[in-house]
Amino acid sequence: MTKSSADLHQPLVARRMERVASFLAMDVLSAAAAKERRGDSVIHMEVGQPSAPAPRAAREAAKAALDLGRIGYTEALGMSALRERIARHYKDTYGVSIAPERVVVTTGSSAGFVLAFLSLFDPGQRVAITAPGYPAYRNILEALGIEPVTIPLTKADGWIMTARAIEKAHAEKPLHGILAMSPANPSGTMIGRKALGELGETCRRLGLWFVSDEIYHGLTYGEAASTALASDDDAVVINSFSKYYCMTGWRIGWIVVPERLVRPIERLAQNLYISPPYLSQVAALAAFDATEELEAVKAAYARNRAYLLEELPKIGIAEMHPVDGAFYIYADIARFTNDSIGFSKRMLEEAGVAATPGLDFDPIEGSHYLRLSFAGSENDCRETVARLKGWLR
Repeated sequence: MTKSSADLHQPLVARRMERVASFLAMDVLSAAAAKERRGDSVIHMEVGQPSAPAPRAAREAAKAALDLGRIGYTEALGMSALRERIARHYKDTYGVSIAPERVVVTTGSSAGFVLAFLSLFDPGQRVAITAPGYPAYRNILEALGIEPVTIPLTKADGWIMTARAIEKAHAEKPLHGILAMSPANPSGTMIGRKALGELGETCRRLGLWFVSDEIYHGLTYGEAASTALASDDDAVVINSFSKYYCMTGWRIGWIVVPERLVRPIERLAQNLYISPPYLSQVAALAAFDATEELEAVKAAYARNRAYLLEELPKIGIAEMHPVDGAFYIYADIARFTNDSIGFSKRMLEEAGVAATPGLDFDPIEGSHYLRLSFAGSENDCRETVARLKGWLR
C-alpha cells in the first residue's frame, strides 16, 4: 500500500512541532486557575502581567473610538500618528533620532519577533540566545526552522550576554544573529550602556544581525536602560505596551528596523495579520500621556521588590540574579531542590503560591531555579513570604 501525499508530509510537520516546548509559565497559570476553581486560594507569582489596569487615558481613548462605531483595518505597519509618537519617544527618552517610517506597529511583541525572525534569517541559520532567557525566543526560532544557539550566562560576567561570548560562539561555528534582552526575563538583570555598545560593535564587525528586546524599558530601579539604537543604528529593536504601559491583553507592540527591512516586513504583516488592532493602537497612542499614573504603578513594583529582596533571604531564598529592572526575581533554590518543576507543583498545591520553574528559561541549570513575579499587589508579596515561611520549614 502506498502512502498518500498527506501521509508523507505529516511526519515532517510533526517532528518540527515536537521541538516547540510548552510555555511552562502558562502551564502553571492553568494549574493555578484549576486550583482556584476548586475553591482554593492562590497567590499568583507565575506570570509577567501587571496587576494594574491599562492607563485611564488609554481606556477612555478606546471607549471614544468604540462609540464612533467604525473599527476597521489600518495600514499594515500601523497608524501613522502612533508610529510618529513612538519615534518621538526615542528622541525624548534616549536622545536618539529615528524616522517614523522605520517604526512597525505589531500585534504585541510576539508578532514582532515572528516578523523580525522571518525577515532576518533563513531556515537552518543560527541565532544566539541566552540561558536563562525568555522561552518563546527558543520556541519561535524552532518553529521557524532557525537554530537557537544557547549562550550560558555566568556570575563572573554579571549574568549578561557579552561580546566575548558571542565572538567565542561565532568562532566555533558561524552565527547569523544574536538576540539580547535588557532588562531581562526571567531575572530583571540589565546590560549596561558600555556592554550593549560592545555587543553592537561585535555584531557589525562579524556581520551579524543584532536583535534587542527592550520590552521592560521604563521599569528600572536605578540606572535607566539604554537602547541598542544609541550605539547601533542597524539594530532591530523590539518593544511593547504590555509591561510598563500595563496593556498585556491589548496585544500591541512595535519594532524599529533599518529602512531596507521596512518593505519586506510590511509584506509579511499584510499577509500574517493584515494590520494591528485599531482600538489597541488608539489606546496605545493615548498611553504615552499617562506617565504620572504609570510611574505610580512602577513605584508599587519598587516597594514589592525592596520587600522581597529583604524578606526572601530570611526564609532561605538568598541567591538570585541582580534585579535591576522588570518585575521578577530569579532565585537559586538548590538548597531545597534540583527539580524546579516538581518543587513548583508542590508549592502551588501545598502553599497556594504559583511560581514558574526555572526550566522554562534554562533547560539545564533551570532545574534549581524559580522565577517569582512581583507585578502583583503589596499584599500578595507579603502573603507569599508568609506562606513560604511556613511551607519551607
